Amino acid sequence: MIRALYLIYQIFIALPIMIAVTILVALFTMIGSIFNDRFWGYWPGMIWGRLFYLIFLIPVKIDGKENIKKGQSYIIAPNHQSYWDAFLVYGYIGIKFKWMMKKELGRIPFVGWACYMAGCIFIDRSSRGSSMESIRKAESKLKDGMSVVIFPEGTRSQDGKMGKFKRGAFLISEELKLPILPVTIDGNYDVMSRHAWNVTWHPVHMTIHEPVWPRSDKDTTETELKAIMSQTSNEVFNTINKTLE
Repeated sequence: MIRALYLIYQIFIALPIMIAVTILVALFTMIGSIFNDRFWGYWPGMIWGRLFYLIFLIPVKIDGKENIKKGQSYIIAPNHQSYWDAFLVYGYIGIKFKWMMKKELGRIPFVGWACYMAGCIFIDRSSRGSSMESIRKAESKLKDGMSVVIFPEGTRSQDGKMGKFKRGAFLISEELKLPILPVTIDGNYDVMSRHAWNVTWHPVHMTIHEPVWPRSDKDTTETELKAIMSQTSNEVFNTINKTLE
């Protein structure tokens, strides 16, 4: 009975409200970002992300905010369980950032357009030079405490478990000498997996871990760099996965 009532609530109340809010937030972001994308590219999205959890009555618990140092730029690296991860990170990470995302997402009406105007970093994953392009674009954005969010798995989980990490986040970390900030998202797969069409009520827990600092220097060879990135990737993977177990 409760599940049926919640389904009726989300279809006839929560969903219409959030569609309207999404369009309004996107419009504010697009217009405001013309003048100041550091402000308008973050604050409307932060409110938008929190409203999703509030309107859909999903409780959120956040741990580890003390691991974020004010004014420091990070490569924020969360695991990827659901579309809802975007709402969670936007709403609760607590620091300004730009998304790094595949270019196809920029075509989504309103949301994709707003991300483009807000200065998010779009990557063509079909291009062989996409890694260096990612570094170049990220370097121009990551200043004065601005961070970037990259999902290392590259796609949403099929079964709630973490997939293999791609190297992009770790290459950018080493090249730009910025720390990786591992983030565990737990519960969003139950809220709405990639196989679901509706939202299921379930508590969500986000844990922000201690940053992992780059280990390479100017004398590091390409072979050594690959080994360092592999080591860092494994460390971040294990840190995130440990909280999921």
